[in-house]
Amino acid sequence: MPAATANPEARKVTRPRADALRNRERIVTAAREMFVEYGPEVPLDEIARRAGVGNATLYRNFPDRDALVREVVCSVMDRTAEAAEQALAETGDAFEALSRFVHAAADERISALCPMVSSTFDQHHPDLEAARHRVEHLVEEIMDRAKAAGQLRADVGVGDLMIAAAQLSRPPAGTGCVLHDRFVHRHLQLFLDGLRAPARSDLPGAAMTMEDLRQA
Repeated sequence: MPAATANPEARKVTRPRADALRNRERIVTAAREMFVEYGPEVPLDEIARRAGVGNATLYRNFPDRDALVREVVCSVMDRTAEAAEQALAETGDAFEALSRFVHAAADERISALCPMVSSTFDQHHPDLEAARHRVEHLVEEIMDRAKAAGQLRADVGVGDLMIAAAQLSRPPAGTGCVLHDRFVHRHLQLFLDGLRAPARSDLPGAAMTMEDLRQA
């Protein structure tokens, strides 16, 4: 029996699929950069230009601005979760995984992107909720493990971590991102060091949950 050969038609289908995936990734990367630099109203044709694709390619992947913003936010949350999961798998150290998550979130500019969720589109879209729940559950699990190991002070909640990390990684008013980059990780590390057990002080109030944060 002759050896099986690849179907030429199958090869023709596979190549465009890979090219389309690369184009989509370029669009999402360019959109993330430009949303951070210029805000959510940056013209879509400018995003297409930075991504090196035509307008038709952008609209074929993302029919409107909301779809593109949602994909950017979801991809950023996915990457921050992956950073924490990788740290946990590599080291088995829950506090190291927590630190990796916080620093990765700052690198991804998550504090600049997440406010766009409430102002531009449906917060309850299934893709967005799935990405958000993945991050929240992962961080909650890591924090519980760090507390059980005696690494993390017991009087902080997931909401405390999220709001403090967002505030510390958001550039102050009138401050450019380049200048901000010089001190954001330094300040985040000071914050993380303050989370370590044993606690050196008593925190006022109660630990903040994600539900508290959503209702604030």
